[in-house]
Amino acid sequence: MGSTTTDPGDGAGAFEEECRVAVRAAEDAGALLRSRFLSTFRVDTKGTDGDVVTELDLLAEQLVTRRLAERFPADRIRAEEGGDLAGGSGARRTWLVDPLDGSNNVVIGLPAYVVGIALCVDDEPVLGVVHDPVAGRTWRAVRGSGAHGPAGRLTAPRRPLGAVRPVLGWTQGHGVPAGDPVARALKDGLESGARRVLQLWAPLLTWSLLACGLIDGFVGYRAEEIDLPAGCLLATEAGLEVRTLDGGPFSARIGRPDTARSYVAARPEVLPYLLDLTAGPAGPSGAA
Repeated sequence: MGSTTTDPGDGAGAFEEECRVAVRAAEDAGALLRSRFLSTFRVDTKGTDGDVVTELDLLAEQLVTRRLAERFPADRIRAEEGGDLAGGSGARRTWLVDPLDGSNNVVIGLPAYVVGIALCVDDEPVLGVVHDPVAGRTWRAVRGSGAHGPAGRLTAPRRPLGAVRPVLGWTQGHGVPAGDPVARALKDGLESGARRVLQLWAPLLTWSLLACGLIDGFVGYRAEEIDLPAGCLLATEAGLEVRTLDGGPFSARIGRPDTARSYVAARPEVLPYLLDLTAGPAGPSGAA
């Protein structure tokens, strides 16, 4: 199914114009990605951990950032590949753009990728948009106005765990070294207590599945900042809870170190079980 234009008016609250622009930019970028997905495109490596950036990342990023800069010229724009692209250092509003969350998947021909856009005011997320070009689905959330998807408002289902173990998602930041003992212990703990642990290489897609109730929980260890605000806002506005690894309050506020970006997200009735799986392995160092 191809991408379809979404009407963002429902649930957009005080950020109706920002939501409209972000949704259409994400969907247009998604159409570009989908049209080029199985074609030949340039792939380069970045950093020392084997991560990649493709020609498609750059094209989609240019499309989204140009739209945002044209409509909101005073805002700061921070993009995955280009860094800070617009706006002064004193701007209260910051757009975060992940033009292709799942680049490694695209490189190997795996159709699991999304476009993500967030708006933060005074560093706190107020708007998040995630578009899945493969299925033509768009999810969006505005702080205090709920989360919405193709079928309307998202509400986390209430399902007791019962005898069936949960399906969980896992992600870790690019800065986590191979063999990190906390990451290894966390993953081992999740594997022991879950029916399945998904590692999709596309955190925003995992957040969206959680917000829709299709998976039961999501654990991140030193997660990347660029996609965290949109995903976290989508989940919390859908009625899910997000905590630190030791169960304390969690903030998706930008500008914090990666040691403060470890989280457990789940439906309220699943959260205690998930915290039991993560509190021991994480220890004090993982709970910041």
